Parts: sequence; C-alpha cells; structure tokens
Amino acid sequence: MARKQLLLLFTAFCAVSAQFPPYVEDCRHGTYPPADAPYRPVNVPTYQINLDLPGEKRWTELATDKAQEMRDLIAVIKSLVNSFSGGLIIDIVDRDLPKLMSGLPDIAVAEMTGIAQASGVPLGEVYLYNLFYEFNALCTSIVSEDPSGEIYHARNMDFGLFMGWDVHNDTWLLTEKLRPLVVNVEFTKNNQTVFKGVNFVGYIGIITGMKPQKFSLTVNERYSLKGSGLAGILKWILGTHTGNWMGFLTRTVFETVDTFSDAKNILSTKQLIGPIYFILGGVESGEGAVITRAADKALDIWNLNITNNTWYILETNYDHWKKPLFIDDRRTPAMKCMNTMGRANATLPNIFDVLNTKPVLNKLTAYTTLMHVKTGQMETYLRYCSDPCWPW
Repeated sequence: MARKQLLLLFTAFCAVSAQFPPYVEDCRHGTYPPADAPYRPVNVPTYQINLDLPGEKRWTELATDKAQEMRDLIAVIKSLVNSFSGGLIIDIVDRDLPKLMSGLPDIAVAEMTGIAQASGVPLGEVYLYNLFYEFNALCTSIVSEDPSGEIYHARNMDFGLFMGWDVHNDTWLLTEKLRPLVVNVEFTKNNQTVFKGVNFVGYIGIITGMKPQKFSLTVNERYSLKGSGLAGILKWILGTHTGNWMGFLTRTVFETVDTFSDAKNILSTKQLIGPIYFILGGVESGEGAVITRAADKALDIWNLNITNNTWYILETNYDHWKKPLFIDDRRTPAMKCMNTMGRANATLPNIFDVLNTKPVLNKLTAYTTLMHVKTGQMETYLRYCSDPCWPW
C-alpha cells in the first residue's frame, strides 16, 4: 500500500473517534423495521436463477441489469491492484487467469462465462471477482434458539477492508461499490424455489443462503498463520486441485442436500482451498453450529445446546475459544447485547438490534440478512454506518 494511502487511513482512523480501539455504543433497541429509506428491503431486488437453463444463460438478466455497477466495482479493484503492480497483474488476469484456473467445475465455468458475456466484463476479471470472496469477508453471524425451540439465523456482511479509502465520504471504496450489487436470489427448478441466497451480482457461490424448511448457512472468513485462502489459490493455480472452492461447495450443498445434519457433515469434512467458518442453522431444537475449518479438516464444531445454556452461537472472524484482535472486537459487544436481550426475547427484530449496534455495525457493513428457516423468511437490508463509526 502506498505511503499516501497509509497516511490517509491513519488520518481517517483518528478522525472517526477519540476512542481507541473501536467506538462502542450501548445496545440499541427498537430499530426494527428500519425506517430510513436506504435500509428498506425494496432497495434489495429479488431475481430468479433458473437452474433448468444452461449455465451460460442462468445469470443473463441479472448481469445485464447490473452490468454498469459490476464495471464500476471492477474498476475500483483494478485501480487498487494497478497501484502497486503497474498494470501487470490485471494484464495477467485478463490474458491468463481462465487458463490458470483450469479444473473448476464445468457448470461454474459456464456460469462465469455467461456473466462475462452479459456484462461485458472480461472473463478473467469475472474469475478474479469470484476469487475475492474466498478470503476477504469480515462478518458477524448469529444463530439463536428461543424458549419454544424456534431457530433464528442472522448476519452482517462486512467487506472491503483496506480496499481504498474514500476521503470525501469517509468510507471504504469497495464497500460503496458493493452495496448496489446486493441482490436477493431465488434459485428455482421446475418453477419451484429450491433455495435462496444473498449475492453480490457476478458472484456465483453462496455466502448467505437458506433452504426453506431445511437449513440456513452463512460463511465468515477465517485467518490462519498455518494456511490462508490466498495460499490455497496459489496452490490451485500451480496445479494442486485437491481442495474445494468454498463458494462452489456451498452451492453444491444447497443444490444436493436436504437436511441440516447432511449439510453439517459435508461442510465439516470436505477438503477446502483455505480456512473458513461455516455457520449453520436448522429447524429443530439444537440445530445450530459454527464449524471452524482448516483447509483439510474441522478444528472445532460449536453447537447450540440448550441443556448447557448455549442458546446462541456467535461468530465474527476469530476462533471462538481465542480472544479477538483488540482493534476488531465485534464479538464482545455483540455477545453483551445478546446476553442483555436474553433467550426469552430471542426474535429476529431483537437480533437485528444487536447487528445494528456499533461496532457490530461498522463502515464495512454492506448488508444485514435475517433468516427463519421454518417459515422461509429471509429479509435483507442495505446498511450504512454514520459517524462516529469505527472503520471496520
């Protein structure tokens, strides 16, 4: 990162708040449903992806409608990459990345090819766009159980850390460009909805999804000194294809699996490109789990367990048995608010309050999603964090 960018970041951090580490506010109450226009669900459109169509045709409508927004986002990514590579990396991406990424599932290649054709974005850059989500998402996910055994699953999607600081708006450039690309997606077969997702247009995997009456899933990034997603991507490019891409694996789970236990088993055992957290919710009492993954195995499975008073599980981006990084502690204020709320008041509106409390809500937060698998309810809201607000 250039010296000028570092200075701008430091200045922005200091300007946000005199409090260091992150600005923390009291737990919010009564913020659902969001009343301000930018948060209304109408701003997150719903599209259908017909799985009966050939892969090249599935995303045509969506990629065509959002082509300019995709190009705007890619322009930011290219500018950031070019700032330290002089354009060399993007040249390689445009020319060689599809060849270097050989070995991907044929249907994934077909879908990304169709997106490139519909949007006018070069195929290599569509590949790069999909790679970003493998190792750059800072998130908060919560699964809780109320006294009657109802399971609720909710998440904040935070994305864009160190991806360019907008000094005019005091926000992250990549996060700004991502919000217009947030869509609710219903994947259909035989004119029936099979599962639902919340996607950034152009990304074909699932990082937030629900199979009504079956299970829900959110994915949070995990950082590990023993192996990163970037290292796994490089291994893949060099010819080692033993791991599964996270987003393609989750798509497969939603398309082929119908039970919480089967989804849990697959996500716990399949080899991955890199470390990750899978957060699963279900429909029956106790059906909730945080699966802490290394590339080759599950390191820990943290389950809902009412008998020992584990009525919620909450994951940010740190192993739950370790302390979070002190400058990025979203876990402590989120757990404080969950404990203050209590199991008797565990509802999606009250969990929204938790996700709406700073720094759980922060300048990287692109959207909040609320899910109730039993009823098929899924709501998505675009999010903005007004100052004082910690940059992440």
